[in-house]
Amino acid sequence: MKVQLSLALLFFGSCFLQAQTVTSFEGMDVSELPKQQLDLDPNGAVGTKQYVEWVNNFYQAFDKTTFIPLSAPVPGTLPFRHNGLADCNAFGGDGLVMFDRLASRWIIAGHGLPSPGQYYYCVAISNTDDLSSSTLAWYTYQFYLNPCITNSAGYTYFPDWPKFGTWGDAYYLTFDLLDTNNKFIPIGIGAVALDRTNMLINGTPNPMQCFTDPKIPPVKGSYSLYHSLIPADVEGTTPPPAGRDEFMVSIQNPPRDKKTTTSTSINLWQFHVDWVTPTNSTFTRSTLTVPAYTPGCYEAGRPAVTWCVPEPSTLGNGNHYDIDSVGDRLMPRLSYRNFGTYESFLVSHTVRTGIKSRQTGIGWFELRSNGTGRPTLFQSGTVSPDHNNFRFMPSIAQDQDGNAAVGYSTSSITSHPGISASWWNLAKNTTPTELLIQAGSGDELDSVQWGDYTSMTVDPVDGCTFWYVNEYFTQNQTTQLDWQTRIANFKVSTCGAK
Repeated sequence: MKVQLSLALLFFGSCFLQAQTVTSFEGMDVSELPKQQLDLDPNGAVGTKQYVEWVNNFYQAFDKTTFIPLSAPVPGTLPFRHNGLADCNAFGGDGLVMFDRLASRWIIAGHGLPSPGQYYYCVAISNTDDLSSSTLAWYTYQFYLNPCITNSAGYTYFPDWPKFGTWGDAYYLTFDLLDTNNKFIPIGIGAVALDRTNMLINGTPNPMQCFTDPKIPPVKGSYSLYHSLIPADVEGTTPPPAGRDEFMVSIQNPPRDKKTTTSTSINLWQFHVDWVTPTNSTFTRSTLTVPAYTPGCYEAGRPAVTWCVPEPSTLGNGNHYDIDSVGDRLMPRLSYRNFGTYESFLVSHTVRTGIKSRQTGIGWFELRSNGTGRPTLFQSGTVSPDHNNFRFMPSIAQDQDGNAAVGYSTSSITSHPGISASWWNLAKNTTPTELLIQAGSGDELDSVQWGDYTSMTVDPVDGCTFWYVNEYFTQNQTTQLDWQTRIANFKVSTCGAK
């Protein structure tokens, strides 16, 4: 069994001392994978019986109680190869694993690349919530994306950074449109609805419904300031109201005018799908005004460069090695909970917090709605409890009692990249309490890239326990890949006591 660690932390809250226990154990590390990659993009999800972790392009399931892995890491393409879906035999990175809490099923997905310029999105759905079951089978699907992402000149944009959300009427997929002929800039976004109802029963799904913004991919586009959509993903087992449209969010980056560094808005996207009459489906964007923020590592003179997070290791000139904050976008997940009297949507991102320095912290937004109208900004905040550590690469979720928790990476000129989380109560808007998950003891020296995202999810059984996965190093990574991942869980002690 992989090494596990229980760490008891104390914090003050509600005028009395409470104990907060964080349990963590080793996830996949690079030495376990037959095909090693620098870019691991760790993500995962907790189900009824297991926790499943994904790194590009493998997944591994762990017993939720003992933390013992069910098997060695499994190639994410295996279910598709077993079922004869040749266009999904190879993934182009950015894979993911999710748990459909409304149906109690596992989902693994990624974009297939059978040949240059041919893009598919591949989705596998389990027939059970138990990945150790002898009757486990996967329902597999491949969706051809090219008709949606090709411009009038016949050029097909690359569907980058795909994200996936579970909703009542569909699975929703989002991605950026990258112009591979123009420095890989994002020129727009795509959003797709997949027929969840038929996919769950191994049926033939209705054709996917796809929208892009710009509505028709341009022959030559300009840099999109609102790229990287995050679709709402249901937390808990209470579905959205019947007929409720799906909502998505994206950042609104500052204008690229070489002087503006702040933004005062994010974008809200509404996707209405009609499976009976597809011409009635709509996809619209509106703007939400929010408190002013500067995206993480953003500098007016070089807006595309988002790496400024320092590590202790220094270069020959005395400057410190930097890694990427991925501060130019909102980060998954857009966690949705239906509390009956209101709906809550939570999302987070990396923001600049230092006035005279480039220090980064975690910005978050809560949107709310009464279940019929478009959600609006209810509250927001920043997690940055000191003036030394850079906090970045967040993922946020919410338990059944309205406690929010966000996990993230940390680093500074004196501390190696590590993993932490913070929690607070949304109803009382309490001060976030930070928890240490894993201290790092090594730096990444061979690249500025530090994954692309992480994931925080909540146990669908107790509705309280947060589960988080992220990466770290035990020694400096130079010419040989040497990354590790850590999976942690914790709960707010008062959750479920009502």
